[in-house]
Amino acid sequence: MKGLLLRLSALDADAAAALRVIAHFEALLGAGRLDAESLVRSTAGLAECPAGLEAGGRVVRFGPAGAVPAGPAVRPSGSAEFPPGGRVWLERSGAPGPFDELVLEWMAIAAGVLHGSRQQDTAPAQVADPALVERVLSEREAVEDRARALRLLGLVPEQPLRVVAVAGPAAVALLGRRELRPGVRVAAVGPLAVALAPGAESVADELRAYVREHSSEGVRIGVGGSAPALDAGASWAQARLALRFAVEVAGLPEEAIVDHDTLGPVALLADIPVNRLRAQPDVRALVGLAEGKGGPAALAALTAFLRTGSLRHAAADLHLHHSSVAARLSGVETTLGYRLSDPRARFRAQLTLYALRLAEPQ
Repeated sequence: MKGLLLRLSALDADAAAALRVIAHFEALLGAGRLDAESLVRSTAGLAECPAGLEAGGRVVRFGPAGAVPAGPAVRPSGSAEFPPGGRVWLERSGAPGPFDELVLEWMAIAAGVLHGSRQQDTAPAQVADPALVERVLSEREAVEDRARALRLLGLVPEQPLRVVAVAGPAAVALLGRRELRPGVRVAAVGPLAVALAPGAESVADELRAYVREHSSEGVRIGVGGSAPALDAGASWAQARLALRFAVEVAGLPEEAIVDHDTLGPVALLADIPVNRLRAQPDVRALVGLAEGKGGPAALAALTAFLRTGSLRHAAADLHLHHSSVAARLSGVETTLGYRLSDPRARFRAQLTLYALRLAEPQ
């Protein structure tokens, strides 16, 4: 187990780090016969705090140094359950760490495999060799090299796939807990994570439904169009472009998870140089609004209103009273200098929101 040792304090809170957490537990599951002691000891070392597992009336606890902590268990800082009736937890003093939820979910997955309630091959995501994934996505590689990389990843070169671009650890954690479809491979490519999802159907609706149900924060995902696996680079480019349009707005997973196929001609806005977008007066006005007091809430109200076309529906999505949304929209109208009651004004405001997102540093 020493070769699997990883410590969260050594990781930055980014997409690649979240993938390393998932890979840590995949390595544990793939290292041979796993027992409760090894799982808990390894998790405690990873999280750098005591960890525990309870199943069938038996409790296993270890501290980060690999020894059993003295005294009874303290109040868990976080926990997760696994069938039948089992539980895992962390005993961290202070605030939870940025990866604690992901650690607990994968500890529960491993515990489920250990206790026979889950098959090992049903874990949500498989962290792949990033070199192979980069070869698949590179248009500079020869076709035969891309085909070989696909086969080594367990993918079929002759079948279609979609590439998903993932920004930030929260979105990677979503992929780590949610099986999009069998055969998905995930790896870090630069500052982003990339998922190769076999099949022509989009995964956007599945991800939005999960985010809507679990209120995942910090999720931003771009979904590329369907492409032959040997032309995955085209879907990767589309996924990264779609990611530029994605923005986290509580209650609106449609804004956080963008499918390139649904953008249509709006995608052409990405061809406009960023400096020209930033210089546009309407965009400058929204930038000033966003930086002021209550600015993010006002932009959320504008986003919800433009998406739903209804004050009451926007309020329902944002879990606010419609009068609160109306007050925020009034401030937006003052900033922009026009009323949103006119359809042409709403179209202009929507274009401005898109331009604002594209003007953000990448």
